[in-house]
Amino acid sequence: MQNFSKKTVVRFCLLLCGLNAFNADAQFSLIGQLRTRTEVRNGLGNLVLKGSKPAAFTSQRTRLIFGYKWDRLTVGASMQDIRVWGQDASTISNADGNKLMMHEAWADLMLFNKADTTIGTKGIDLMSLKIGRQELNYDDVRLIGNLDWLQQGRRHDMALLKTVHKGWQIDLGFAFNQNTDAFGVTSTNYVPSNVAPYIRNSMGNLVPTPAGILPTAPAGNAGNNSSKTGTPVWVNPPTTNGGNQDYKSFTSVYISKKINQTKFSALFFNDNFGKHKIDSVGSAAAGYVFGKRFVSAGAADLFDYSGVNSRYTYGLMINHTLGNASGFGKVALQAAYYAQSGKNRDGVTMKNAYHYMASATYQKNKISITPGYEVLSGNDANTTEDEKFDPLYGTPHRHWGFMDYFYVGTGSPAGGLKNPFVKLKYTGNVLTAGVDYHLFSLHNDMKKADGSLVDKKLGTEIDFLLNYTMNKFTNIELGYSIMNAKSSMAFAKGQATTDAVANTYNTTGTWFYAMIRFTPDFFYAKPVAIKQS
Repeated sequence: MQNFSKKTVVRFCLLLCGLNAFNADAQFSLIGQLRTRTEVRNGLGNLVLKGSKPAAFTSQRTRLIFGYKWDRLTVGASMQDIRVWGQDASTISNADGNKLMMHEAWADLMLFNKADTTIGTKGIDLMSLKIGRQELNYDDVRLIGNLDWLQQGRRHDMALLKTVHKGWQIDLGFAFNQNTDAFGVTSTNYVPSNVAPYIRNSMGNLVPTPAGILPTAPAGNAGNNSSKTGTPVWVNPPTTNGGNQDYKSFTSVYISKKINQTKFSALFFNDNFGKHKIDSVGSAAAGYVFGKRFVSAGAADLFDYSGVNSRYTYGLMINHTLGNASGFGKVALQAAYYAQSGKNRDGVTMKNAYHYMASATYQKNKISITPGYEVLSGNDANTTEDEKFDPLYGTPHRHWGFMDYFYVGTGSPAGGLKNPFVKLKYTGNVLTAGVDYHLFSLHNDMKKADGSLVDKKLGTEIDFLLNYTMNKFTNIELGYSIMNAKSSMAFAKGQATTDAVANTYNTTGTWFYAMIRFTPDFFYAKPVAIKQS
């Protein structure tokens, strides 16, 4: 980043500190976060080849979170820097770029507030409009969440109208993405990704990324042939959470109501994806770049990129609590059902795509145990429609195993997923420990290259977690996970199409991490005891 920008950040921080010093009543907040995570990976996300050596590295997230609150306006901004230790040389030039970015920047304007007598508008208990870059979290972040496990997290550029009235919560959200506001740019065609300026082509050579194309990488299976060149186009394995194509726009509706110990919540989410064509650029002699073309390459290009593919996700979640943790014990019941229709990112009609889950958490004092079962539908081996449920923009790491084999950037099974699980947890004042067990299998049949069926059993995963709060601003977390996979996992993840290839992978994966968080509150003042006279 250029020096003047760094100086601007420093001056901004000094200004905030000065404001707080001169006005003790001002509702400013300034919180920092430095989170380092050292990992040793040997089969995280995907199986690794037999004989492979573990990978080790340390990543770091640094955030500066500013907040201001007035009766009718709340403002928040979060600036973050994400990097891997050693990723940059000890000294870099301006041409090397940076990873300093604005994670959040929003304002929340109060429109109605029954408790504020100075606001003339009446009729609604509470209503506000939140505009800007912001995190979005609903329920257990299963479908919509900030993905905080990833160092970069997730946020949306959007507007959110929030209403609370007579115990009902109703949120209306809207987002619309575009790449540029440059003069001379016509239409609203959108390349849905932060595309790298250079990409390796089919010959392994580094070449400039073609304009208007979202490149796809080889995944072991040839996809559809290019309609322009007749050359095979390689496609990524099925993934989710915007892993291979971000939305063009979305409209969301979230409604919740709590009645005694029962909370009902409903979600409707319509995300739209720009239409595209499978394309390739290059030649047989020089090599091809394969990908999805979203922007016309020129007047002679007859592709039609107008319009969007619209997908609809809708469903209901119910949470109910019985008892209390100090008596017989507290039981928290959870159940949810969601369905999807419309068209997926690639314009394929969705049919009978669904996800349901049920769990029961029994808590007695500091110990809790949670058995549960869930299903995410998948494509049948003989279908031409898309029956695979996509869990939108949530936090898969929290629900489908810490080793991130499913519904993340590493791909997910076209046949869907069944996941019976049991989670055991101890929660103390400063120490938390837990162990999760998952039994993974396919929901629908998948086939090998020879036409035989893939074994539906995928494997088991055990996750261990230890979390220690050292003081108000310091937290240490350790994790260790083991994946005991079947050979079918390689087929489910798109790593193999034949038994010969599948047998080259190690079916046991391990992962260890050590993470430390520092979250200083720069305006925090330790309480001082007053001596009694």
